[in-house]
Amino acid sequence: MERILEPEVMDSLEESLAYDKMDFTEVNQAFVNEAIAQCDLDVALVLDIGTGPGRIPVMMAQSRPQWRIIAIDMAETMLAIARQHVFKAGLTAQISLELADAKNLPYPDGYFDLVISNSLVHHLPEPKLFFEQVKRVVKPNGGLLIRDLFRPGDRETINQLVNSIGQEYDPHQVKLFRDSLHAALTLNEVREIVESVGLTGVKIVQSSDRHWSISRSGSDFRF
Repeated sequence: MERILEPEVMDSLEESLAYDKMDFTEVNQAFVNEAIAQCDLDVALVLDIGTGPGRIPVMMAQSRPQWRIIAIDMAETMLAIARQHVFKAGLTAQISLELADAKNLPYPDGYFDLVISNSLVHHLPEPKLFFEQVKRVVKPNGGLLIRDLFRPGDRETINQLVNSIGQEYDPHQVKLFRDSLHAALTLNEVREIVESVGLTGVKIVQSSDRHWSISRSGSDFRF
């Protein structure tokens, strides 16, 4: 199936609120646990690219109070929601929320101990630019965890995945999920892009019936 792009920035209040109301607690916690496993430092600087409503940096900060997290997004409405969650959790000193473009990050080379991104890549019309930036800003011995949906090979599989998400989601949330599956990359496309930008030492796997993950443990580079 051909990739069908969706808007790069989810910045309408309706869409941002609908996304925030979807219950990703279990999968987000699993992502945070895996991300923490990629960095064995007691004190670390982390970049979360495409933070959306900020649920993941809040979970991470609660687990690693000595880590500082910069969480970015291009959607003002998402960042407004994220600020509410960060404030409510009492983590404003630990988490910085910034408006920034994943394709042109305003940070120095080799700046971050750990770079993470969850469910962003399918929004990007040119994902290679994102991966080039990830490679640039992470330290040469830095950790990585990037996760996103992958595009199924046929409409029947998409329909099965959409039907599996449960009746607790309203029609708009169901549409968001379906559109995201159509906009996602295939696993082969991910591998080709990662190889083309020279991002080394990474593991690329299908991590669920709908997700791929790229990981790299910073501890693998320390002897």
